Amino acid sequence: MVGKKERQKRLERERYQRRLDKRAQRDQTVRRWTVSSLAAIIVLAVAVGVFFLVRPSGGQAAASSHCSYVSSPPASKNVGTPPAKPDTTAAYQATIHTNRGDVVINLLNSKATCTVNSFVYLASKNYFGNTECHRLTTSGIFVLQCGDPAGTGTGGPGYKFNDENLTGAKYTAGTVAMANGGPDTNGSQFFLVYQNSLSLPASYTPFGTIVSGLNIIQNVAKAGSDNSNGSGDGHPKEKVEIASVTIKKT
Repeated sequence: MVGKKERQKRLERERYQRRLDKRAQRDQTVRRWTVSSLAAIIVLAVAVGVFFLVRPSGGQAAASSHCSYVSSPPASKNVGTPPAKPDTTAAYQATIHTNRGDVVINLLNSKATCTVNSFVYLASKNYFGNTECHRLTTSGIFVLQCGDPAGTGTGGPGYKFNDENLTGAKYTAGTVAMANGGPDTNGSQFFLVYQNSLSLPASYTPFGTIVSGLNIIQNVAKAGSDNSNGSGDGHPKEKVEIASVTIKKT
């Protein structure tokens, strides 16, 4: 017969073993959670690293690798549609040859890729050849507007495309930007800013900077407009006729 003391010792051993078993079970659970948490942290760290690796630097949107040009008839001069795949690595310089002299523009291909792609295409098709800059504003905003073969301010190439490069857009002297009839209605018309026009809202895609010939436009502006659209807004009194636009690609 087992004595009372022996039974107590046995019960004590059993209680001790149960405590050991529970502790081992808790330790195993903790280890599982720790491994899972570490795995989650590693996955998150890798994801964050990949994000910062592929994210464009400097806060600029990456150059578009595909452009969408949507049909928008009628075409004042039908030359087809630009290629959907632009050359995102090229640097372009445009020279507008006018009866007043040459205006040279560095095109902002990295910031307004689809706009530049369209402009370069239209120039290659002589779309701008033998056209007049139809609008000059000399009050409130200070721009010369061109790019409509119809010369009415309503003409376009038969397609439209989305706005670009609008964040923080400022229309300082020398800026070249797209004219439009509302959001994402760009076509062929553009304007050249000959004097700071900071009252303009950031609604017009800036796609170039004048590097030579700004004085030509300023001299035209001095002569004023015929005010056909209202005071300080109309056809330039000194006509500006575009013979052609040539593109230099590097």
